[in-house]
Amino acid sequence: MTAPAGTPETRSARLDRLPFNRRHLKVLTGSGLGWALDAMDVGLISFIIAVLGQQWGLSATEKSWIASIGFVGMALGASFGGLLADRFGRRHIFAITLLIYGIATGASALVGGLALLLVLRFFVGLGLGAELPVASTYVSEFAPARIRGRLIVILEAFWAVGWTASAVIGYFVIPASDAGWRWAFAIGAVPALYALFVRWGLPESPRWLERQGRHAEAEQIVSDFERASGITDAPASPADDAPTAPAAEVADTGKERLGALFSREFRGRTLSLWAVWFCVNFAYYGAFIWIPTILVGKGYDLVASFGFTLIITLAQLPGYAVAAWLIEVWGRRATLSTFLVGSAASAIAFGFADGEAAIIATGMALSFFNLGAWGALYAVSPEMYPTSMRGTGSGWAAGVGRIASIIAPLLVPILLGYGVGVMFVVLAAAFLIAAVATWGLVDRAGRSLDDR
Repeated sequence: MTAPAGTPETRSARLDRLPFNRRHLKVLTGSGLGWALDAMDVGLISFIIAVLGQQWGLSATEKSWIASIGFVGMALGASFGGLLADRFGRRHIFAITLLIYGIATGASALVGGLALLLVLRFFVGLGLGAELPVASTYVSEFAPARIRGRLIVILEAFWAVGWTASAVIGYFVIPASDAGWRWAFAIGAVPALYALFVRWGLPESPRWLERQGRHAEAEQIVSDFERASGITDAPASPADDAPTAPAAEVADTGKERLGALFSREFRGRTLSLWAVWFCVNFAYYGAFIWIPTILVGKGYDLVASFGFTLIITLAQLPGYAVAAWLIEVWGRRATLSTFLVGSAASAIAFGFADGEAAIIATGMALSFFNLGAWGALYAVSPEMYPTSMRGTGSGWAAGVGRIASIIAPLLVPILLGYGVGVMFVVLAAAFLIAAVATWGLVDRAGRSLDDR
């Protein structure tokens, strides 16, 4: 395969026209494994809460705080992680966040009381909240334009791998002994080691390097990706080919980046994106963090409830697969809104399900639609903003969403007082609001990441 003759293309254009190759695969799997480890940690806490509630005699409020304090950290981590990624680079912040929450998770295995566990869960959330939007921004900046949405959904699908791992650990490890929850936390420390691989094994985003004036480094990385596709004679891009843009894109400081989110050009999409993130977080964490506990409340023992949760979790993978296909066929908004409406219907059905078969079937439908929606949301978020503020825009949207994830676990015990059905009707309403807000976003399927 040879590059077209003529005037040298910008590096962004050269990246956009590449076929998927082994270097794309390395970026995708390297980031995806970190994503899976994140999901494993978030999933484990839902099982651990159910066990600690019995072992430590915790009240519903105390159990809620174990979940919510992590989301407080996630809200701060997402907001500042994006700013730091725009300032210091995607790869470095990705690795640091993995290190922070991996160490905090491992230390949680040694706690003897609620207070210290809450402190460590805050730091776990701080690292986790920063990592997710940074990872999606990072992968989107390497992905060819025609398959960018699909690759981000596949990246998000690693969440299902991690959540399934947490369900396996929850089913086999946690109930095995009184110290099973400690072993689960110890397993969660793996990201601390993985952070070293991320730091040294993956390249920095060439789009970010260009924004910093580091053109030689950007050229080397783009050339490496071209050679991996068999392109050996592509003309080098000009040394000063960093994208030129109107004033709205020129955001060199944190204050300028935050201000640009509400400029005339970006205000509408920012508010719509924040609304979607808030509602999806509220509904997702209101449901999935509490599913094992809700099943125990229905009379199933821990082993049975964990087994149901494992089966329900497996439906996440086909949800991602269908979303990954549809997002390039239907586009971002149609795919996201369809999966959100499906999530709403499934939530109502699950809330009123009675009997093992109905619980498993409706729970699997909820997993299918909800996680497909998550994949589409992570795909669309980085596309809303130019390179200079992409991390900030994605991070702050995720941060606003984490506010909802703080509120949801605290509100669930109150809603459960009115019945499980009522609680899931409220969550379904949040999904529907998100589906409407989706249509305020810009659909950029197949377009260059730097197009306005």
